[in-house]
Amino acid sequence: MTSAAALGLPELPARALRVGFLWASRRRTLGRLAASTRLTRSVVQRFVPGESLDEALPALQRLRRAGLRTTVDLLGESVESILDGERAADRYVQALDTLAARGLDRNVSIKLTQMGLDVDPASCRANVARIVTRAAELGAFVRIDMEDHERLAATIALAREVRAQHRDVGVVIQSYLRRSADDVEALIAEGIRVRLCKGAYNESVAVAFPTKQEVDDSYRRLAERLLRDGNYPAIATHDQRLIEYLRRFAAREGISPVRFEFQMLYGIRRDLQRSLVRDGYTVRVYVPVGTEWFPYFMRRLAERPANALFVLRSVVSEGRPGR
Repeated sequence: MTSAAALGLPELPARALRVGFLWASRRRTLGRLAASTRLTRSVVQRFVPGESLDEALPALQRLRRAGLRTTVDLLGESVESILDGERAADRYVQALDTLAARGLDRNVSIKLTQMGLDVDPASCRANVARIVTRAAELGAFVRIDMEDHERLAATIALAREVRAQHRDVGVVIQSYLRRSADDVEALIAEGIRVRLCKGAYNESVAVAFPTKQEVDDSYRRLAERLLRDGNYPAIATHDQRLIEYLRRFAAREGISPVRFEFQMLYGIRRDLQRSLVRDGYTVRVYVPVGTEWFPYFMRRLAERPANALFVLRSVVSEGRPGR
């Protein structure tokens, strides 16, 4: 992906944009305003294929026909009551049933704050256990997404706990966190599947690398470690140079493409997704679904402020949103 500097966004202004996007992601009033704006909604449709799973099914089917795998994220986070967390778990159980009935990938990604982690940890555990129990019955995979570092220990602990019910449970590690190398070693030792991404929260320099170069270097080291000894790692990035480097690394180390997969976001670098599939790699597309798309969209921009220009360029170059 094009760097911020190459798009005229030096590191300090880019960092300010990142903070701004993350600030916006937490403002519900801005989300409601964006939802009422036709232009914003038309752009977001390119990256969020439906406000319900039924609306998103045609997109999931198109991806399957193109040889792409999928994981579904039912958007939502930071619920305010135990009942909201239970309802979110209900939606995931129903989604797993729908995906299985339609012959689509039975693979979902969940956030613990959506399950009620900040409201009642015991209720959160029960909600996740219910999703994982249904996943086990259907032969489905559940990935527990990572949020900010304050919830990291609880996220990994719960992933370990529910994995005792069902082996097909994985977690996400973010390369911008300083502790991630230790976490990767522990997860490799336990055989827990890891999705490696760069990270999209506003963290202090005490816990996170402050510069893009440091984050990229950390990502490269962690990816190499996971490719060598991880349990079917997911390499989640749109950075083509990094992807090409890791392809060469895997080939040099004799690591078969069947031992890992690339993951990318719905609507971003569709050309690269299909190119990798043609070259014999597994590519899984992270497909967000739901009405609460504003925080998700803002964090995608915050991950790399250059994405704001990339989004606009992508929409113009590839035609109307949702094509």
